[in-house]
Amino acid sequence: MRSLERHADVGAYALGVLDEAAAFRFEDHLMECPRCAAQVTEFGPTTRQLMLYRRATPRFVHPFAGPGPRLLDRVLGEVAARQRAGRRRLVFALAASVAVALGGPAVAVLADAGEQDVRLTATDEKSGVWAQVTTEDRIWGTDVVLKVKDGAGPRDCRLVVVGHDGSEQTVTSWAVPDHDARPNTVHGAAALHPGDIARYEVRTAQGDRLVTLQSR
Repeated sequence: MRSLERHADVGAYALGVLDEAAAFRFEDHLMECPRCAAQVTEFGPTTRQLMLYRRATPRFVHPFAGPGPRLLDRVLGEVAARQRAGRRRLVFALAASVAVALGGPAVAVLADAGEQDVRLTATDEKSGVWAQVTTEDRIWGTDVVLKVKDGAGPRDCRLVVVGHDGSEQTVTSWAVPDHDARPNTVHGAAALHPGDIARYEVRTAQGDRLVTLQSR
């Protein structure tokens, strides 16, 4: 297989649709190609969403049904969009730094109306926990990236979204290290769209609220 053809297989490999022989050949290529290794990492959140979809797929759908070319093209498009969003986030981070330097409010909201990216930041005065949520509107709901600083570990925590209708969904969970206040980054997803979410709450596993981020 030529090198260019191996590059083209990165999406199929990340989604697990290559046959065993082709996957074995691509793994040899992956060890020598930083570009493909980075792209496989980019597919991580999308692969998790497809796994969630598979678990929720009705039983009348054949269990061995595979993604067609159109689905693979759409997934590749999502990865490209995610890479563009990463560049926008750098600009947002610089803007947030300026706001803090000027004595801005404890909660900041930055949005790119073109692609529905929203960033919320808050610090709880009582718990001392700082959290930042970055969301992207998707066809299936909301893609969520959470950064959190919590120096009161060890403890297990989770991020919960609360809808305007009062419904709740657990987006992701993680373990806080022992007295480690460095920021942790975790990924998750909600079936609710951003416009349906009233707030994001970081809670302990026992249900105690550590910090709340109000949506717009």
